[in-house]
Amino acid sequence: MCGLQAAGGTAIAAQHANGSARRYWVLAAAIGASGLVVDQAVKAAAIANLDPQHPIPLLGGLVTLQLIRNPGAAFSMGEGFTVVLTFVAIAALIGVAGWGLPRVRHYGWAVTGGFLLAGISGNLYDRLFREPGPLQGHVVDFIQLPYFAIINVADIFITSAAVLVVWLSMISQVGLDGSKLKDEGIAAAAEDGEQDGSPGG
Repeated sequence: MCGLQAAGGTAIAAQHANGSARRYWVLAAAIGASGLVVDQAVKAAAIANLDPQHPIPLLGGLVTLQLIRNPGAAFSMGEGFTVVLTFVAIAALIGVAGWGLPRVRHYGWAVTGGFLLAGISGNLYDRLFREPGPLQGHVVDFIQLPYFAIINVADIFITSAAVLVVWLSMISQVGLDGSKLKDEGIAAAAEDGEQDGSPGG
């Protein structure tokens, strides 16, 4: 009887853990999908309303709407490696969705994952479906900042995700699973100490 109860409790705990993991994944996926829609909608508006030859300064020149089509990465680097950058983006998207998000048990990391999905997929969509062709499409950029690259909404999502990664891992010190990284380090050190002090060690 005790064995059956223990097995039942284990099964319930496993179901609860799976349900909890699914909740974070769904949150990240929802943010990612919404971000992709927003990114593409804003890009469509930029293409329809902006003239590449006539940039529009805003906020006294702090921001300029300058439409360009970028075959490379940030700051127009890697312009001759568009196909390579496309496959790198595909690999990054698979890594985030298939490896990172299934391990997330913290809302902050779920939001971070969602921002990454939105940013990566937004620019990947351009590379896959915009001219001059599949895998070689040019990314639509239109937000120019002083002494910086011309970016888009997808880039803002990626930058925001990078800020959150630094905040969660270095300031809040929270792991993907929601545990405190400092506590994990203390536990690991204690375990190593016990092993070193064990007989015959």
